[in-house]
Amino acid sequence: MFSVNFAIILPFIVAAIIPIFYRNFKKIHIGWFVLLVPTILFAMLASYIPSIASGKTYSHTYSWIPSLDINFTTYLDGLSIILGLLITGVGSLVILYSIFYLSTKESLHHFYCYLLLFMGAMLGVVFSDNLMVLYVFWELTSVSSFLLIAFWSHRNASRRGAQKAMLITVSGGIAMLVGFIMLHTMTGTFSIREIIPMVLEITNHHLFVPAMILILLGAFTKSAQFPFHIWLPDAMEAPTPVSAYLHSATMVKAGIYLVARFTPIFGVDQIWFWTVSIVGMITMFWGSFNAVKQTDLKALLAFSTVSQLGLIMSLLGLGSVALQYGYSEDSVIYTQATFAALFHMINHSTFKGALFMVVGILDHELGTRDIRRLGGLMTLMPITFTVGTIGSLSMAGLPPFNGFLSKEMFFTATVYIMEADVFSLQNWGIIFPVIAWIGSVLTFVYCMIFIFKTFLGDAQPEKLDKPIHEAPIGMLISPIILSVFVVGIFFFPNILGNYILKPAMASIYPTFGDPEKLTPSIYAWHGFNTELQMTVGVIVVGFLLFKILKYWRPIYSILPQKYSFNALYTNFLNFSEKQSTVTTKSYMTGYLRDYLLYIYIFFIVTVGGYLIISGAFSVDTTPSAKFSAYEIILVIIMVIASLAMLRAKSRITATLLNGVLGYTVAIFFVIFRAPDLALTQLVVESVTTALFLLAFSHLPDWKKEKVSLKTKNMNAIISIGVGLVVVLVGLSVLNYDQFERISYLFEDAYNLAGGTNIVNAILGDFRGFDTMLEVVVLFIAGLGVYTMIKLRAKKEDTDSEN
Repeated sequence: MFSVNFAIILPFIVAAIIPIFYRNFKKIHIGWFVLLVPTILFAMLASYIPSIASGKTYSHTYSWIPSLDINFTTYLDGLSIILGLLITGVGSLVILYSIFYLSTKESLHHFYCYLLLFMGAMLGVVFSDNLMVLYVFWELTSVSSFLLIAFWSHRNASRRGAQKAMLITVSGGIAMLVGFIMLHTMTGTFSIREIIPMVLEITNHHLFVPAMILILLGAFTKSAQFPFHIWLPDAMEAPTPVSAYLHSATMVKAGIYLVARFTPIFGVDQIWFWTVSIVGMITMFWGSFNAVKQTDLKALLAFSTVSQLGLIMSLLGLGSVALQYGYSEDSVIYTQATFAALFHMINHSTFKGALFMVVGILDHELGTRDIRRLGGLMTLMPITFTVGTIGSLSMAGLPPFNGFLSKEMFFTATVYIMEADVFSLQNWGIIFPVIAWIGSVLTFVYCMIFIFKTFLGDAQPEKLDKPIHEAPIGMLISPIILSVFVVGIFFFPNILGNYILKPAMASIYPTFGDPEKLTPSIYAWHGFNTELQMTVGVIVVGFLLFKILKYWRPIYSILPQKYSFNALYTNFLNFSEKQSTVTTKSYMTGYLRDYLLYIYIFFIVTVGGYLIISGAFSVDTTPSAKFSAYEIILVIIMVIASLAMLRAKSRITATLLNGVLGYTVAIFFVIFRAPDLALTQLVVESVTTALFLLAFSHLPDWKKEKVSLKTKNMNAIISIGVGLVVVLVGLSVLNYDQFERISYLFEDAYNLAGGTNIVNAILGDFRGFDTMLEVVVLFIAGLGVYTMIKLRAKKEDTDSEN
């Protein structure tokens, strides 16, 4: 299992050393060095395929926080290896493509560092068995994708797209975290493998449905499902290699993976079925509907990605119906929807990755992605045309390309679902094949737009920024390899089915026994059945709609833009920013007195209110020691010094009186036999007093502040209130015996820590990490002060020279 752990860690290690490599080997393109990472990892994961196909799984646990049941547990099975191979395989091709796509004038060391950070995070997501560890990697994918989308940070659109992606996906991730915590509350474990056998025990738990909805929110936001899809088109402002990687093969598949992984847990509930299926179908339709109106090729592919993700998501929902029946020959037909989802997930990564790279080539070589400026490129860019046509026809679901096979299985699943006798599907099941067919028709239309508007017709060189020419071979290698997979999978699909998809089905249906029975043979020809008739209808109607596109395209203007989801998001964001500004200005007045006022009022209300509501206040002075004359005298001195400080008319007087209070506290420590605390108090008080005196020379002249009587009374009330609450808490603690005292943990300090002074033992050993971090904070603060002094001195020297 070393290699799977290694697969997660290696990208982070290489990302950390990229700056060193970049500085010392500037003559070598850093992309060639980075390319080794996914290539090696792909080969290592591929070596597991035979054993995984035979039914083996691999797991390893590193103890992290065992007291909280949080351990770094990796788990490699049929489902996770699919994503692992996609992440590393497509990652290798994307990095190879980026070497020729990105200019050496770009900040390449930053780009590849972010890319490896994302790669490691994605591998962490798919290989993590512990929910908390999965969540950490999940949010790391959001952070790293934010950096990649905003790579061209000088563009406003890039910054806005990165912000939108971050806000939506992180919000969903937080919801998912709450769902994970609910799962732990129900099961007592964070391990996904340990939760699955407990399904029957938790289905009736009151937290089961809330946990399900919250986890689905995380999946839907990450996989750009309706209505959270709006971040994906804006994220296309990222460099094309990023789009080809994050938004076709990896990041958007994280939500798909999450739904597949949690299907054995939540798939038994009809809320899961309807939510996943309906949201997926709506996303498929809405994405394809919006793709048709786009004039930017990258935007067209973005909405097509939304549509394809909805298709995959809906299939996972439909496949959960099988769990209602348990394993039987009749229920196996419903598992084919899940099989089709996994199959199409792989197919989509191949043809969509190739299409994104084709669009990147057009943009890079011609200077535009605008369909209105393109056309007639078939003979001038023949290789790019061939790859683009293969990818488009596969996405449209035509033979002889892999998209046809999984699209036919999609139609089959929607037809079968009408025969299910659960969830009232006899009445409502018809909606699935209808929406699937309509979405497929629109998919065919935008695929025809991609081919005909870009490569056929007349060329328009006068509208292009650069002369028309074919891309260099370096940029063509990666899309050609992907297009070979598009064709190869069509002719040899069962190799993929038997070695990759079969063990994944066993992961999603662990109680169904032999995965052989869940793995159908994939054929291109099934006779003149309903699915083929639907496909013929898609081609005929789709081509007709494409030919008359200019007559019905005005339908898009009927929908007012101000009510679009993008407009709603923008309005909500603007409203939130305005309200937060107003709220912040209402309490951020710039006066220290106001800030202390808020803190003290909050303290009085919360702590004092809790004492009253809970009835925790109790005073018993019988066990208390008697006051000595020294203590009474010291208290009187402190009271006099405090009152005199309020009446002081100079800063020096107030500072000295404040010092009297501090030194009196030190004397108290001496009386109470705590000489080390007394010494600490004396040092702190001396340094503080000296700093006050040194700061006087930088303060404005003393002027008596005019304070109204109302303000003085408010100050007095709050001061008395804070003092009273502190005294009441202290007295209540002395007599509170509801919990066992923690002092017993430190009574044996000498044997446990070798310290004769219990205070030192606590600081140095029992809370050593806390003390160490405090020292680190002081060290960082010292570095900051030193840096500012040096910069100021350097600036003064420069100014004097000038």
